[in-house]
Amino acid sequence: MEEFRRSYSRLCRESGAEPQEAVLQQLHQLPRGRLDLATQSLTVETCRALGKLLPRETLCTELVLSDCMLSEEGGQARRGGSLCRFLSRLSNFCGNNLRAAGAEALGKLLQQNKSIQSLTLEWNSLGTWDDAFATFCGGLAANGALQRLDLRNNQISHKGAEELALALKGNTTLQQLDLRWNNVGLLGGRALMNCLPSNRTLWRLDLAGNNIPGDVLRAVEQAMGHSQDRLTTFQENQARTQVLSKEVQHLREEKSKQFLDLMETIDKQREEMAKSSRASAARVGQLQEALNERHSIINALKAKLQMTEAALALSEQKAQDLGGLLATAEQEQLSLSQRQAKELKLEQQEAAERESKLLRDLSAANEKNLLLQNQVDELERKFRCQQEQLFQTRQEMTSMSAELKMRAIQAEEHLDMEKRRCRQSLEDSESLRIKEVEHMTRHLEESEKAMQERVQRLEAARLSLEEELSRVKAAALSERGQAEEELIKAKSQARLEEQQRLAHLEDKLRLLAQARDEAQGACLQQKQVVAEAQTRVSQLGLQVEGLRRRLEELQQELSLKDQERVAEVSRVRVELQEQNGRLQAELAAQEALREKAAALERQLKVMASGHREALLDRESENASLREKLRLREAEIARIRDEEAQRASFLQNAVLAYVQASPVRTLSPPK
Repeated sequence: MEEFRRSYSRLCRESGAEPQEAVLQQLHQLPRGRLDLATQSLTVETCRALGKLLPRETLCTELVLSDCMLSEEGGQARRGGSLCRFLSRLSNFCGNNLRAAGAEALGKLLQQNKSIQSLTLEWNSLGTWDDAFATFCGGLAANGALQRLDLRNNQISHKGAEELALALKGNTTLQQLDLRWNNVGLLGGRALMNCLPSNRTLWRLDLAGNNIPGDVLRAVEQAMGHSQDRLTTFQENQARTQVLSKEVQHLREEKSKQFLDLMETIDKQREEMAKSSRASAARVGQLQEALNERHSIINALKAKLQMTEAALALSEQKAQDLGGLLATAEQEQLSLSQRQAKELKLEQQEAAERESKLLRDLSAANEKNLLLQNQVDELERKFRCQQEQLFQTRQEMTSMSAELKMRAIQAEEHLDMEKRRCRQSLEDSESLRIKEVEHMTRHLEESEKAMQERVQRLEAARLSLEEELSRVKAAALSERGQAEEELIKAKSQARLEEQQRLAHLEDKLRLLAQARDEAQGACLQQKQVVAEAQTRVSQLGLQVEGLRRRLEELQQELSLKDQERVAEVSRVRVELQEQNGRLQAELAAQEALREKAAALERQLKVMASGHREALLDRESENASLREKLRLREAEIARIRDEEAQRASFLQNAVLAYVQASPVRTLSPPK
């Protein structure tokens, strides 16, 4: 509140007055939320300063200004209007003699204020002027926050009571109204009594000391009693509805918790099933990979068998045609290169076929799992066939090995003779190659010299063109000077002709530059051709050396293939036996996994049925709770209807009593 004190002092000094010590003392001793300025004589400047500061002060919830005489004189009415601009949650303007200006200010502020709940206006003069009090009543009718209003000793007449009755018909929040010690009279009392049936919130109305007949006071007391009963029943019903809503909310929370627990268990079971399915899928994938590996091994063995058979056929053909092959060494080199290319193509095709087979096997994994048993049977039959074929090939190889030994002895003699011939032919081919290389180098040197001469000619042509260009420029300058002297109009034409000639000459220069670049590119190409020819010559020499080594390796391979064939046959037999054992074990494991999956599916079905029964039980409980709520709501509606009927009966009785009373005949018409 120190900031509030400083702001109050600053505003007072700005208006040209000193702050009041009593107000500063009260602000210094101010309890939290309450500003008590009772029995203080406030100046106009103090009222203005407080009127500016209080609407901005959020901590002040209670304002006490009783017995401050805010409207003792006409000039002091402005002080009351300045302070009335602020209405806190609890406001006390007791004993300030507020009159027309204060009543109008309070009426206007009640229309705008949404926070005041209690307003004490005891010992004022609000009812002295009917128009001002009508403005106050209009603000009361429009207010939606005020719950308690104290208007004792305010000189309110029967007209003011009628205006107040009209305001009570439109007000929906006022609960307590104190009108003691005023001048309401019989007419005002009847007007207030008649407005009570249309007001559903007012449950306390004090009318003592207003010259109102006893029957009217008793009727008002009965109406207030009914209002209190109605308020208590409404509060009880509200409490019951709150209890029921809490119970329903609690049941909903329990149901939601149970449902969440159920969903968590279902999710856990689903996760376990997913884990088991993933494990089974991984196991099946491993089995499929093992099966694919075995397929690849079998295919490799088949390929090796085919290659051995082809090697045997080639060895036979080589043994038969060894003399012709050695005589035609160059043809043999070409045939060997072609065979190597074919072998590479075959290997690439086999690799591509393996990749396609692997892709097809991966895409058809589920189908192959169903056909594993059939494939195992087929593999056993193929294994038996392969054993028979190996036995036959072994016999054939024993017969062929004897023949090959005889032929090898004969071939060695032929090889010695053919080696001599091959060496002589290689020396002749080497001399021919050297001659060809020298011829190519001479041809390239001649072409390079011709290209250099052409470049020189082009350079000379470029120099002649540049000289011609300089001469043309000089001629153009002389012609331009003559044209400037002779005719001014010919200047533009000369410029155009000169530009055209320059463009033509520049085009010629550009074409010459392009021709020069092309010649240089051709020279570079020729150099590249020479380099490629040299690399080819070196590659041919390397190939000749490689072919020589290849002949020696082939002779060694012929001796080692017999041993490798026997070792491969024994190894293939052992591998096939191991593969059969592994396949049988994997089939047994797969059957066990299938049985586990079936058991898990049965457990899931049992759990799902149990969850469905639990959900049906919860839904039946919810339906019963809804039925109970509907019965409670029907009972509450019935009680409300009975209370409305009782109020209407009471109103009819009061009206009949008032109409039948003798006082009505003596009172003048309204």
